[in-house]
Amino acid sequence: MSTEPFTVADVMTKKVVAVRPGTEFKEIVTAMERWKVTAVPVIEGEGRVVGVVSEADLLLKEEFHDHRLGLVEQLRRGDAPAKAGSRRAGDLMTTPAVTVGPGASLPRAARIMAAHRVKRLPVVDASGTLQGIVSRADLLKVFLRPDDDLAAEVRRDVVEHLFPLSHREVEVRVDAGVVTLSGEVRDSTLVPLAARLARAVEGVVDVRCELTAQGGSG
Repeated sequence: MSTEPFTVADVMTKKVVAVRPGTEFKEIVTAMERWKVTAVPVIEGEGRVVGVVSEADLLLKEEFHDHRLGLVEQLRRGDAPAKAGSRRAGDLMTTPAVTVGPGASLPRAARIMAAHRVKRLPVVDASGTLQGIVSRADLLKVFLRPDDDLAAEVRRDVVEHLFPLSHREVEVRVDAGVVTLSGEVRDSTLVPLAARLARAVEGVVDVRCELTAQGGSG
């Protein structure tokens, strides 16, 4: 199994529902309902992402239905009233689209989602062409890794690497993603680092470090 960190390409959904700028409002709603998604990328040409239409964009039509805004509220709501009166994806979409590259790390994708308050990101290559889509649920896929896989990776990449002389004295147990390190090691100064590196393994939920120094000394 590869020890390289998981990237967006490892967890993204490659089959993506997308629309064109000219796609009508009702078609967008129908596509979202059929494919059970909350947002769709808007593409031009051979797949270049130019924006995203989300449920929030579409709900503006309902929000402003039979509701006239005063001048102050119009200024405060920006382009929301205009979107509410639009019928096509090109006018409804949020642009520029917030995207991520396939090689981005999962923490980076999560930070982008949090910063922009979005639930999913179109994945694009260097030219902006759509490659897939990654959602919050996709980022959680690493936590489905089997406990045995996690234990093997922690032992190989953390324990054997940090404690080449005493690694056989270390037990690595994983239960529901929680790693427990126990046993005696020669260099106790490396114990905090071992816990930190084990926690950084993709899919690890938490770490319990019960390592002690051989002979009770550091």
